[in-house]
Amino acid sequence: MSNVQKSIVLDVRALSGAYFAPISLQLVAGEVLCLFGVSGSGKSQFLRALVDLEPHQGAVFLHGVEQQQMLANLWRRKVAYLPAESGWWAARVGNHFATPPSADELASLGLEASILAREVDGISSGERQRLGLLRLLVQRPQVILLDEPSANLDPESTLKMEQVVRAYVREAQAAAIWVSHDPLQRARIADRSMDMPLLNTEAMR
Repeated sequence: MSNVQKSIVLDVRALSGAYFAPISLQLVAGEVLCLFGVSGSGKSQFLRALVDLEPHQGAVFLHGVEQQQMLANLWRRKVAYLPAESGWWAARVGNHFATPPSADELASLGLEASILAREVDGISSGERQRLGLLRLLVQRPQVILLDEPSANLDPESTLKMEQVVRAYVREAQAAAIWVSHDPLQRARIADRSMDMPLLNTEAMR
């Protein structure tokens, strides 16, 4: 994807934490960055620092506004994070949506409209993850952070999720960081990929 005349959505400057090495990067409107790397390199901690859920150093800017200049709850609506296992706190699925997704939105991820009436304990981990993505997108975030979101999905559902994310990023002129260990998936969805740098623990001693 050409970055010419594309606005910078996310600007990360020397962001570091207890478990990940300093990272600087920029994401432009419409871009999907795939992040990969060995276990323990701090991929999840990096995403959590971007959403201001993990202690960190360095700076993060959203459309030029620094993370600490924005109320945390507002930042987390604009920079939205889908962890490897999304949280559920009410008995029924539909209770987790302020605005229920439409039948078409559910169908785009291979879900039936009736799932909103079901109990959370009765749905699969893959269904939870797809519903978690819909719950995130209804906030209309400007950056979406996805921590292996398709890990529990079958191939068909994985492709549907990829299509939904790419379509949203393009339509909303948003940006995304998707953690993926699958090189074939990265080839399908990434505008570029980044190998997570390892933290030099020897230098810290």
